Amino acid sequence: MNIYFVSLGCDKNLVDSENMLGILHEAGHKITNDENEADIIIINSCCFINDAKQESINTILEMAEYKKSGQVKALIVAGCLAQRYKDEILKEIPEVDALLGVTGQSELLKLLDELSDGKQHAHFGPLDSQPQPAGKRLLTTGSHFAYLKIAEGCDKHCTYCIIPQVRGNYRSVPMEDLLSEAGYLAKQGVKELILVAQETTLYGVDLYGKKTLPELLERLCTIDGIDWIRIMYCYPEEITDELIELMKQEAKICHYLDIPIQHASDRILKLMGRRTSKEDLVKIISKLRNNIPDIILRTTLITGFPTETEEEHKQLLDFVKEMKFDRLGVFTYSREENTPAARLKPQISSRVKKQRQKELMELQQKITFEKTKGLTGKIFDVMIEGRLADEDDVYIGRTYMDTPQVDGYIFISADAMLMSGDIVKAKVTGARGYDLIGELA
Repeated sequence: MNIYFVSLGCDKNLVDSENMLGILHEAGHKITNDENEADIIIINSCCFINDAKQESINTILEMAEYKKSGQVKALIVAGCLAQRYKDEILKEIPEVDALLGVTGQSELLKLLDELSDGKQHAHFGPLDSQPQPAGKRLLTTGSHFAYLKIAEGCDKHCTYCIIPQVRGNYRSVPMEDLLSEAGYLAKQGVKELILVAQETTLYGVDLYGKKTLPELLERLCTIDGIDWIRIMYCYPEEITDELIELMKQEAKICHYLDIPIQHASDRILKLMGRRTSKEDLVKIISKLRNNIPDIILRTTLITGFPTETEEEHKQLLDFVKEMKFDRLGVFTYSREENTPAARLKPQISSRVKKQRQKELMELQQKITFEKTKGLTGKIFDVMIEGRLADEDDVYIGRTYMDTPQVDGYIFISADAMLMSGDIVKAKVTGARGYDLIGELA
């Protein structure tokens, strides 16, 4: 059958989508990029925050029109929204033929076989099930980089977050399975592995009784063809001296960490259920920068958390000004039902949340622009992403400082013929906002 697949939400969800695409492809189904050609539409949904939830609902309703008109035979909704709102979806959107929970990927082909009876179906595996080894994933990121999901679920239970209820508690993927998957990806031409999970730094605690992220990294570094390894979603309190030391010693590990801190007010951090204080955060960030002077630190913040005062917002602004993060994103607080934070009063108005977000992002923009200007004259290894369509001799690339589809780019003038995934030396000649301008060194 012709299958049109929509993947929404985070990079972890994208890995699930690529695994499902691989299952479908291996079974002989054709993946189409045109919904008008599809026999079946599958949506891998997200419900992390309200905006993501709304995007998923809108996409389901849009695709339901194809089912209503008879253009497609079946509509399947998978992933987080299906897991969280299964009863509501089946009741309110009758065009949906089947739901697939977050641990139900192995049931996908069985589900397709069941669709012929005209009934609604749902497959939801237990949330505590061990993550299954990846098969022959069908990469959607291009051949030169790929996400490696090293764990499922989360044990932190932050008061604003629905993920533990939707994805279950923390379950590491066995190390041998990850090494096998990474080897397969390298043979497909992948040169950069991006390690993702709800929290990467706790990897292995449930399986091996201790944090084994450094050991996993060390073994991944031995795989031929993998040149860069990037680590995302590191909870600050779980970053160990062993991890820092390995990052200093191993050339393949990018000097880049994504460290979600969410706030800098001790009172708000405690209400959020976070495990760090402002003092803890300063110590961790200082340790990283002292040990790895060229490290790039990315973080995320939540503004407008219930009861947040103007003074606490100012504390966060001052903290951002003091820490000078290299990369920073700001979410406005999303009130999620069945979370402790949803019951807190007072809730902050949408107008105030958006204004506080704007102030934080404007401050960070000044910090980032100042940092990019300071890079002029420096030489970096650059991974080529492609070529500008209207410029034959201008290529788009990334340095170790930039996660694909999240951070900035470097635009390189080059007479040579370069291919996606090539790693070249480039000299920075200028900056344009979040991006760099350069030339081959």
